[in-house]
Amino acid sequence: MKIKLILFFLLCHTAIYAQPFIFPELPASGKSLASLTPSNWKVIDSVYGDLNNDNIKDMAFVVEFYRPVKESRAYGDNDTELITEVQKPRILAIYFKKSTNGAYRLATQNNNFMLRSEEGGAMGDPLRPMHIQANQLLLSFEGGGNWRWKLNYSFKYLDKDWQLVQANNLAYHSGSGEMNDKRYDFINKTRKVVTGTMNDSTLKDNIFDQPLTIKTLRTFNSFKKPWTWEIKKDEFL
Repeated sequence: MKIKLILFFLLCHTAIYAQPFIFPELPASGKSLASLTPSNWKVIDSVYGDLNNDNIKDMAFVVEFYRPVKESRAYGDNDTELITEVQKPRILAIYFKKSTNGAYRLATQNNNFMLRSEEGGAMGDPLRPMHIQANQLLLSFEGGGNWRWKLNYSFKYLDKDWQLVQANNLAYHSGSGEMNDKRYDFINKTRKVVTGTMNDSTLKDNIFDQPLTIKTLRTFNSFKKPWTWEIKKDEFL
């Protein structure tokens, strides 16, 4: 009888674990970060600053689920989900504040863009602290092994949507310092490439600019996660 009960509970646990994970809907408004954090989730990063150019500090934060679950994550392009991983889901939340003493109101919830703790390679968790500068939300990630990468994305609230306005993709060798840094300005449609070695004072001699041919700006809705936008053939951001 005891063995049957153990098997029953194991089967129930397996069935629950196999169910598609459902992300919670974050509160529409709240007075504090604690009041906006759903049960079984913890805040792993937060930042305050003006994001909608009204001189009032808004808030962005990232929460992580308390345990690993199965997630299908896009890999290599923006459309096809090619890999299923067991990892802790993450949510990026952005809240506007209408007045200094008022409540925070949900501006966007994104369940896909933030890299998970297992997506940084040998360097571990790729998430780096967020920043708010010039009404832009800066998201940063870093990972790799001997060859390492840094990805930075600047999103700005334009035309009632979160548009990617700047980004850079830096690759460098941890031993030799050899590096290649691609810097994108999506507003002015330019692409700058910097090559050389890390901390090289002569980098100004290794810079060239190119026009950037893109039709529309990417947003959180059209940019599923890092590494899934093929800017040009074999060049991913």
